Amino acid sequence: MARPDTMGLGPAHHFFLIQMSLPTISSRDSSEGSSLLLGLQTGNETAWERLIEIYAPLVRSWCQIAGLPDAAIPDVVQEVFLAVHRRVADFRPQPGSTGFRGWLWTITRNHVRDYYRQRPVRGAGGSTAALMLHDLPDTAIVEEDPSEPMQVSSLLHRALQYVRCEFQESTWTAFWRTTVEGQRTADVAADLGVTAAAVRQARSRVLRRLREQLGDAR
Repeated sequence: MARPDTMGLGPAHHFFLIQMSLPTISSRDSSEGSSLLLGLQTGNETAWERLIEIYAPLVRSWCQIAGLPDAAIPDVVQEVFLAVHRRVADFRPQPGSTGFRGWLWTITRNHVRDYYRQRPVRGAGGSTAALMLHDLPDTAIVEEDPSEPMQVSSLLHRALQYVRCEFQESTWTAFWRTTVEGQRTADVAADLGVTAAAVRQARSRVLRRLREQLGDAR
């Protein structure tokens, strides 16, 4: 599958506003593109390629945050996505939950813990022992999603690349200027020659598709 074209982004702190602006989970408009989660749950090959494209860099960064050596990360990442393949049919996004990213972090955290449980380490006096994870200080493996703002921004960037082509330029401009650049709805509406309600609707449509591309709506 060809990678989507890279689009220019504004400063990271403006782009991160997208995460703060996501609407509540809603059903998919069947007239628009398919959701990532529905594609995964129906075994669509393109959806699985999209999943790896969007989320694999984030999973790798989680492994790095948890202190895994570089040589171990590819195997752990592979195990994470194999686990997703086995379990995704049962995943259901719920309002107020941590969503698909939180679910994916839970899977990653468990596989990171498995790695440490199975890893031989040097014990006292030079002896080799299988040191169980519960004997280690648990500072590197936190319960909550450890993503940094820049990592989340990059995740949103990758997902938005897939939905950009689905919208007319005016719709995308209304979304971009109000959500990413933080411009006032009334000002954008005046510039585009549309009503404020039309700008809000455009913004909502793009954000809904973004949620679908992130696996947070079906």
